[in-house]
Amino acid sequence: MCYGYEFSSRQSKKSVFSAPVGQYISGYTIGVLVLDLWSPKIPGMVASAASYRYPVRHKLVEVHPPERLLYGDPEILEELVIAGKELEKEGVRAIVGACGYFGHFQPQLASALNVPVYLTSLLQIPMIKAGLKSDQKVGILCADSDNMTIELLKKTGVDDPNIYVIRGMGIKPEFSAIMENRTSFNNEELKKEIINEAVKLVAENPEVGALLLECSDFPPYSFDIQQEVRVPVFDYMTLINWAHQAVAQRPYQGDL
Repeated sequence: MCYGYEFSSRQSKKSVFSAPVGQYISGYTIGVLVLDLWSPKIPGMVASAASYRYPVRHKLVEVHPPERLLYGDPEILEELVIAGKELEKEGVRAIVGACGYFGHFQPQLASALNVPVYLTSLLQIPMIKAGLKSDQKVGILCADSDNMTIELLKKTGVDDPNIYVIRGMGIKPEFSAIMENRTSFNNEELKKEIINEAVKLVAENPEVGALLLECSDFPPYSFDIQQEVRVPVFDYMTLINWAHQAVAQRPYQGDL
């Protein structure tokens, strides 16, 4: 069954519409699986509806403690499948995650659902590398470098460990607010922490030709990072916008 595809009568010349049994809402092209983390969700973060120019449907996945996701606790998969199937019934056309470490479950969830699944920003790495010179690498800035393992990256289609370098955020006063479920953070200080680590990653690895920001809370700072490092910067929103464009194509208009 293909969920979520129905078009206006102007485009399809139809006056009769149908929907799968159980689809009680419509209009959401992207479904987003989110963790129950309580830190503020500002525009640009994947868990914020203000980050999108199109409708998205967020779905909570309860993972206690959240560290279980970092190392890929296999018991999480059942919850992901349940949440993914709920999003399917609600009419989404593609499903994404709101944490790069959801990549532990990318192959299994893609096989279990009937819509495309792009759980992690890491899926962009092969495409990014394809556009770089042979001696250039992708710099991965992630939340937790200890759990950014070869096994995780292989599940996202990255088989060659020689094409990337990794830097983790480590323990930082403001970034720690996210994983510690603190209900506030100083945004200016958080921005400085993330930019500083991105700058160090590029400065210490001159072979880096592009950056991939793993964490779903990094996109608000992508612009400022790029101003400092002067290389292409990919993040969760570049992945989600790409998926949205593919599942919700629009006709082109203009003068000839």
